[in-house]
Amino acid sequence: MRPILNMSPNAKYWAFGGDGYLTGWLDALGINADVITDEDLHNEGESLLAHYRVVLTGCHPEYVSLAIWEALKTHLSRGGRLMYLGGNGFYWRTAFHPTLPGLIEVRRAEDGSRAWSAEPGEYFMSTTGEYGGLWRRQDRIPNQLLGVGFCAQGFQSGSYYQWSPKSSDPRVEFISKDISRDCLFGNYGLAGNGAAGQELDRYDPQLRSPQHAVVIASSTNHTDYMVLAKEEIGAMHWMIGGSENRNVRSDIVFFETAGGGAVFSVGSISWCMSLPINGYDNDVSRVTRNVLERFRDPAPFLLPSAAPLPSG
Repeated sequence: MRPILNMSPNAKYWAFGGDGYLTGWLDALGINADVITDEDLHNEGESLLAHYRVVLTGCHPEYVSLAIWEALKTHLSRGGRLMYLGGNGFYWRTAFHPTLPGLIEVRRAEDGSRAWSAEPGEYFMSTTGEYGGLWRRQDRIPNQLLGVGFCAQGFQSGSYYQWSPKSSDPRVEFISKDISRDCLFGNYGLAGNGAAGQELDRYDPQLRSPQHAVVIASSTNHTDYMVLAKEEIGAMHWMIGGSENRNVRSDIVFFETAGGGAVFSVGSISWCMSLPINGYDNDVSRVTRNVLERFRDPAPFLLPSAAPLPSG
């Protein structure tokens, strides 16, 4: 029998394999971490997260339930810190079967980048009665919680990041500690040779990204194999590829939350696949480590005086 390569930590795939690069990075740095499954968080809610100061996602947390969303929202409001280390996250509303462990349900209603479309009359979950589809269409836009939301998809190659002028803001200087902001970074990785790839998320105030969030860096130089997500296109046109549309990008974002918490989001599935390059000695790894070290520090983050309190 052949091995199941896409469940191996050293396989060049997303999902389980991609998350293995993150756990390998934690091990290499000697950082102790507990693994919490989606089902754990759905069943136990914020009381489970209350034991932890920092929560890290995997590289592709696409399917989340209302209970998971509420748990993270509450955790952040109480001073928790969230590192969203993926892309296309918190995308589809998902239901967990109330009595059969391990069974989830997704209804791909209305719109979205999807493998199939729900048939008429199949928009509601059979397990819970909830309306399915994109969270974006149910007044829980990922940008509200994470600062970024899914915007583009492409699997031919990855790209790199450039620091923004706002990366020198004193609020976020800790993120670039021991890193030159004069250079691009992330132009390497096991997934398409770039840290910005596969599926990307973008900062967008029109989709309720927090106004006080800081866009630290953005990806650039994507090819036309990286294209806008379906829900980003009103009417079809020819400028949907990365070489001509600046909305095809990943934004790295930081913002503070009420209660002393904070969120750091990378907006790319391929980010974690760049962590192990050069024996974990690279700028993607350093950025991630800098954020984790500060997030583990109990000193509270302070909301900017003009920042509105989060509503989503």
